[in-house]
Amino acid sequence: MTPIRRVSALAAALAVAGSLALAGCGGGRSGPRPGSPSEIKAYDINPVARERIRDGGVLRWGINEYPANWNLNHVDGNLATVKRITDGLMPSPFRSDEKGKISANTDYLLAGRLTESRPRQVVTLALNPEARWSDGTPITWEDYRAQWQALSGKNGDYRVAGTTGYQDIARVERGRDDHQVVITFAKPFGDWQSLFAPLYPKVTNATPEGFNDGWLNRIPLTAGPFRFVAFDPTAKTITIGRDDRWWGDRAKLDQIIYRSLESDALIGAFSNGELDTFDIGPSAPDYARARLTPDATVRQAAGPDFRHITMNGESAMLSDVKVRQAITMGINRQAIAQSDLQGLDWPIVLLNNHFFMNTQKGYRDNAGELGVYNPGRAGQMLDAAGWKLEGRTRRKDGRELNLRFVMPSGLQLAKAEAELTQNMLARIGVKVTLQTVPGDDYFTAYVIPGNYDITAFSYVGTPFPVSSGYGQYANATKDAQGVKRWNANLGRIGSPQIDAAMNKATGDLDSARAIVGTNAADRLIWQAVNVVTLYQRPQNVAVKETIANFGARGFYDLRYQDIGFVE
Repeated sequence: MTPIRRVSALAAALAVAGSLALAGCGGGRSGPRPGSPSEIKAYDINPVARERIRDGGVLRWGINEYPANWNLNHVDGNLATVKRITDGLMPSPFRSDEKGKISANTDYLLAGRLTESRPRQVVTLALNPEARWSDGTPITWEDYRAQWQALSGKNGDYRVAGTTGYQDIARVERGRDDHQVVITFAKPFGDWQSLFAPLYPKVTNATPEGFNDGWLNRIPLTAGPFRFVAFDPTAKTITIGRDDRWWGDRAKLDQIIYRSLESDALIGAFSNGELDTFDIGPSAPDYARARLTPDATVRQAAGPDFRHITMNGESAMLSDVKVRQAITMGINRQAIAQSDLQGLDWPIVLLNNHFFMNTQKGYRDNAGELGVYNPGRAGQMLDAAGWKLEGRTRRKDGRELNLRFVMPSGLQLAKAEAELTQNMLARIGVKVTLQTVPGDDYFTAYVIPGNYDITAFSYVGTPFPVSSGYGQYANATKDAQGVKRWNANLGRIGSPQIDAAMNKATGDLDSARAIVGTNAADRLIWQAVNVVTLYQRPQNVAVKETIANFGARGFYDLRYQDIGFVE
């Protein structure tokens, strides 16, 4: 699974362990990395002109979870799998090319620009008047206003994945007609093009009930080249089909059928011809097997996706920041990276920043001593925190320092990471108990509600480094009953200081100053030990060779209407 970095936060995080991921983490442009055995592409999708794509056909797409909530802006729906499917169904006003350059998505937006910067930032959007929801209702400024109100954070009953950017808006108004949106910001927000991606209809955002429950096991409205067709909970498939009412370029494929299998079963189904594609992630055995599959290939690209270990700051064992820091220094991240990436033709380079990839212009190593494997120092810090060795395990006030490492079933990568972590931490007197849980429940029943001590998965990013990662590190909010909500911050660790630093970075319209501010925020996050970064995750996608305009996309936003087969 894979959380999104942003994809929403903007799609704030799609988390996926191994190939499981959350949506939402950030990163900007990426290129060949130091030490790479070969040049890594910005994207690898077999681009082919539409006129050369065969009309018709069914794409069978393997996934490793069967989501229940299809609202990507909801904390439970903020998953990479949800994004992959809704990208062909839902509107987004802007799109990114393979270099991370943003432009208007003219199927929905004719033009979008900054019309004022002082005294307040104002953005004006000219909507495509042909764009409509699947019930025939036009997409208008009211849909934008409703989404802002739902994601602004003003009503804690909306269980949002993140409020980044939306919380900075003062008002959303009608322009010269229903198809012009005027957005006035209360304070500057540099990544304004990241907002409203995806856009949901105003009926979804009108009430907390509609937002939280309206997309549970249903996709009631769409506005894309494809429409929702059916769920099959028994076969664990989701089917979408060409929408003949679509106003843009007609989709080449008749249907896309997504089939959910355990991660370790996907390669078998692909090799046997039951699937046309699946995301390999950093799995060397699956990578090798996919490359040997007849009439198939592996498409590989660099992107803003990264693997990490997350600690639960609300865990009784990990509530002390000094303990979290000690655990970090007791984990040999280089050994985990080497284990994960061996055999993938991918550079083994540790990632020591939560926002930027190693080769990005803004990258700085902000980890300090926490980025260095130092079991001796880790033991000293645990001693100072009151956790003393008694035999092979540390104890304090009669309690054993025992961390529950939760991992999804069927994912050998996560199992290997957990076992390595278990062995490493045993050397400093920390016991690690491994718990395997069903892949479909991993995020919704364990990671998102904080039912774990330590875990590992991936964040999938966007071209907006800070804003798309903001929600993963933002402090908790409270709902109408005063209940604390961590939203997309799955590590449940935050502070007003981190929020202030991220707000300063996202509010700076000067890119150089924004980079400085982003790294200041990153240093605070390292000290708090929310997410322990490991490495940039390779985008490895197994595909049949005849598939065009599809594969490892990097920063490129796929045009689902152009995906298809060539002879």
